[in-house]
Amino acid sequence: MGNSKIANSPALAKIRKFGGVMSGMVMPNLGAFVGWGLMAAIFIPNGWFPNEKLGQMVGPILNYLFPLLIGYTAGYNIHGQRGGVIAAFATMGVIVGSEITMISGAMVMGPLSSWLLKKFDQKVQHRIKPGFEMFVNNFSLGIIGLLCAIFAYMTVGPVIRVLIVIITSGVNWCTSHNLLPLLSVFMAPAQVLFLNNVVNHGILAPIGFAQVPELGKSIMFLVDTNNGPLLGTLMAIALFGRSRAKKTAPMAMFIAGIAGIGEVYFPFVLANPLLVFATMGGLAVSLFLQVIMGGGLIGVASPGSLIAIAMMTPKSAIIANLVSI
Repeated sequence: MGNSKIANSPALAKIRKFGGVMSGMVMPNLGAFVGWGLMAAIFIPNGWFPNEKLGQMVGPILNYLFPLLIGYTAGYNIHGQRGGVIAAFATMGVIVGSEITMISGAMVMGPLSSWLLKKFDQKVQHRIKPGFEMFVNNFSLGIIGLLCAIFAYMTVGPVIRVLIVIITSGVNWCTSHNLLPLLSVFMAPAQVLFLNNVVNHGILAPIGFAQVPELGKSIMFLVDTNNGPLLGTLMAIALFGRSRAKKTAPMAMFIAGIAGIGEVYFPFVLANPLLVFATMGGLAVSLFLQVIMGGGLIGVASPGSLIAIAMMTPKSAIIANLVSI
């Protein structure tokens, strides 16, 4: 009886509803993420068949197409075609207002802008005189979309800077107190929010390069590029997930593990935010094993594939890195 009460609790129902909303934004676009992952794995400078011209598509797709797709899908789910259009418009404010990939921002501004338009339409739709429908509909979408885009542009930058300061402070505190497993508390959310490169190249990599001359290796190079926790989460989805996520997870595992394009994993977590705790726990265990077994790399593994990690692993850390990943 206790379990049935928990299963039917209002709090759990709200969590499931929220998860359904998040999944509804991301899952319809999952195929695009897989296609992008394959493109990046093949054509980037460190890919299988580097191609400078074709590789130029990788960045714009990540920074522009994905936020727009997710924003549009979120808006469409709330208010149909009009909701999708205004959501894409508002999402551009988030994209231009930040220097990082703004998928998380699209997941906020897409639903918000389309919800505002939906409420406006509900208020005025029955008051529009015949013949003025197109005029009112177009101008209402344009004006509300403009205000939402400006709001997104003006607010996203400061919010992202605050997040970077919080994550950076946490990483610095963990490293200064030799509590490396706790880095997972900050790095797992940072990865999903596409802030991991800022932390990795701005904090962890410089510390790693300073440690290599003295120690011959550094664990700092394996905090962000360690794809073991990502692969573990994707494996769990492949075995126990549902519908589209379950079917797509094996391909995402291949792209993340062999090609080193970890970004293909992020949509799965964005669709089910509770999975960030799974990755967080896996990374904490991995870092703990590296500390006690003497793991580490001699440099940055780029891209973070299992092959690149193996190539950057010194002989003294082969077993430690293998076990921890």
